[in-house]
Amino acid sequence: MKPLLVRIAQIAASVIVVLWGAATLAFLAFRVIPGDPVSVMLGPQAQVSEAVKDGIRAELGLDRPPLEQYVAYLGQLVRGDLGESYQLRMPVAEVIGRQLGATLQLTALALVIAVVLALAGALFVRGRAARGVVAGIELVVLSSPVFWIGILLLTVFAFGLGWFPVSGTRNPATIVLPAVTLALPVSALLGQVLRDGIEAAERQPFATTVRARGAGHVRLTAHHTLRHGAAGALTLTAYLVGSLLGGAVLVETVFARPGLGRVTLAAITDRDLPVISGIILFSALVFVVVNVVVELLHPLLDPRQRQASRGAAGHGAAGQGIAGQGAVGQGAVGQVRR
Repeated sequence: MKPLLVRIAQIAASVIVVLWGAATLAFLAFRVIPGDPVSVMLGPQAQVSEAVKDGIRAELGLDRPPLEQYVAYLGQLVRGDLGESYQLRMPVAEVIGRQLGATLQLTALALVIAVVLALAGALFVRGRAARGVVAGIELVVLSSPVFWIGILLLTVFAFGLGWFPVSGTRNPATIVLPAVTLALPVSALLGQVLRDGIEAAERQPFATTVRARGAGHVRLTAHHTLRHGAAGALTLTAYLVGSLLGGAVLVETVFARPGLGRVTLAAITDRDLPVISGIILFSALVFVVVNVVVELLHPLLDPRQRQASRGAAGHGAAGQGIAGQGAVGQGAVGQVRR
C-alpha cells in the first residue's frame, strides 16, 4: 500500500511541476515580447488617450512590479481563472471550451487512423523487400510538411475525384481528409518504432518456442510479439499527442475547420496573450495526463514490468520475514540466558 501511495504522490508532484513550469514560461515569454498589451487589446484603429490606457493597465494589474504580477497570475490560475480574451472579450476558459470539441474529434480520429495504419504495417507486411518499400514510404511522409500533405489530399480526393467535401463541418465526411492528413506522419513514425520492437521480440527465445508449436507469422505477432514490441510505440504515442495538437493548427487552417488550432493562430496574430497562455496550459495538461495513462498501461503490455514489481514486493516481504525471524531468535536467546 505504501509504494502505491508514494507513486501517486510522485505523479501528483510531476503534474504540478509541469503545469507550474508551463505557466511560468508563458508568463515570462509574454513579458519579454516587445509591445504594449493594452494597445494590442484596443486594436490599431483605436483613438485612446494615454490616461485611458493607464487606467486599463491599472485595472489589469499591468502597472505592478513583475514579481507581484507573477504571484497574482499564479493565484488566478489556482482559482481556475484563465483570464479574459483581449479580442473576444470572453473568458479564456469559454473560448477554449467552445472550440475544444472539434479539435478533440479531429485528433482522436487521427490517432485511431495512425494506430490502425501502424498495426497494419506491423502485422501484414512481410519480407525484406516489402518492409523496405514501406520504410521508404514512411520516410517520404515524415519528410513532407503537414500542410503540403493536406493540400495534396485536397487536390486529389476533393478537387480531382470529388470523393470528399473541400471544407465545412455539416457533412461528417469533411473530417476524413483532415484526420488522414494529421495521421499520416504519426503513423509513419509509430510504424517504424513498432516494427523495430516486434523484430526485436521475434529474436527472443519465447518466439522460437511459439514457432516450434506451429504458429504462423500473424498469430505470433498478434498474440505474443506485439505486446512486447508495443511498449516503445506506446511511450512514443504519448509524445506524439503534442504533435497532433500542434499539427491541428495547420490542418484546421488548410481545411477551414473550427477548433483550437485556428483559435491559436488567430490569438498569435492578434497577440491575444491570455488565450495563448490558456492554450499552452491546456496543452501541458493534456501532455501530462496522457503520459500518466501511458505509464499506467505499460505493466499491462510488458509482463517483465509486472514481474519486476512483484519481485520487488516479494523481496520486501521476504526481508520483513527475515527481520521478524531474527527478532524472534534474539528473544529466544535472551530467554535462554535468563
